[in-house]
Amino acid sequence: MTQLSPSVSAPPAPDLPEIAVAPPRRRRRGLRGWVRGGGLTTLLFLTPLLFSFILFSWRPIVDAAIMAFQHTNLVSAPEWVGLDNFVNVLNDPLLGKAIVNTLWFALLALIFGYPLPLLAAVLMSEVRRARGLYSALAYLPVVVPPVVGALLWKFFYDASETGVFNTIIGWFGAGPLPWLQDQASAMPSLVLFATWSAAGGTIIIYLAALVGVAPELYDAAEVDGAGVWRKVWHVTLPQLRGVLLVTFILQIIGTAQVFLEPYLFTGGGPANSTLTVLLLIYRYAFENSLGGDYGSATALSIMLALFLAAFSAVYFRLTRSWSQS
Repeated sequence: MTQLSPSVSAPPAPDLPEIAVAPPRRRRRGLRGWVRGGGLTTLLFLTPLLFSFILFSWRPIVDAAIMAFQHTNLVSAPEWVGLDNFVNVLNDPLLGKAIVNTLWFALLALIFGYPLPLLAAVLMSEVRRARGLYSALAYLPVVVPPVVGALLWKFFYDASETGVFNTIIGWFGAGPLPWLQDQASAMPSLVLFATWSAAGGTIIIYLAALVGVAPELYDAAEVDGAGVWRKVWHVTLPQLRGVLLVTFILQIIGTAQVFLEPYLFTGGGPANSTLTVLLLIYRYAFENSLGGDYGSATALSIMLALFLAAFSAVYFRLTRSWSQS
C-alpha cells in the first residue's frame, strides 16, 4: 500500500510595505465656483450688516483717532496740532487725581463687589426651594434703569438724621453719616451703589457655571469629610476658574470706565474726590468754553483705550496656562 506524501504548504507571502494614500486634493474653486456655491448670496445678505458695522463702529473710531490730533470744538474749522492734545492732557493736574480716584474705585469694587456675587451664587445654589425667586430678586437691580436707581439711592444717602440710611444705622446707635458730602465716604458710597446695581448679572453667570459642576465631585468631598467651605474652596472655585478669570478682567475694564455713578451722585465732588477718568473726558468735551475741547477728550479716550487693551493682553497672557489647567 502506497504511503501518501504529506502536503507541502505554500511559503507565507512577504509583508509588503503600506503605501500611504494621499488625501484627495480639494479643487480650488474660482470666482465662478464661488458664485455657484452661494457666495454672492451670502455677501448680499452680509452687506447691510457690514455697512452698519463700518458706519457706526469703525468710522467713529477712525474719526476719534483723527480728532485726537486736532484742535476742534465741532463749531469752528479743525486745526491740526499733532501731539499737543496728548501733551496738554498729560500736563493737566487733574489727570493724576482722576487716575488715583479711578484706581481707588476699582480697588474698592474688587474688595466688595467681586466676592459678594460669588458668595451669593454659592449660597443660592445650595437652596432647594424657591431658587428661581431668589435669582429674580438678585437680578432685579439690573432691570431698574440706572438713572432711576441712582436718584433713588441719592435720596437714601440724605445726610440728615431723617435720611433712610442714617435712620437705619441710628437704630444701632451709629450715625448720622455724611455719605456723599464727605471726601472720605463719597467713593465708598458710590461703590456700594455700583455693587448693588451690577451684582445681579454676575450672580446669574455664576449660577449658570455652577450647574456644570459635576455632583460627583461634591459627593467625593463629602465622603472625605469636607465641610461646606472646604467644598467651596477645593471643588467650586477650581471648577469656576475660567469664569472667575473672565469676570475679573471684565470688572477691571468696567470700573476703569466708571462714569454714571460720580456724574449722577456727586459730579466729581466734593473737592474732586470722586473725579474719574471718564468724568474728566466729559469735562473736556462738554464743560469747557466754546463747545468744549474735543481734541483733548478724544486724546484721553485713546490713551485709556490703549491702556485697557495692553492690560487685557498682558492679563490673558499671564493667566492662559492657569485657566486651561
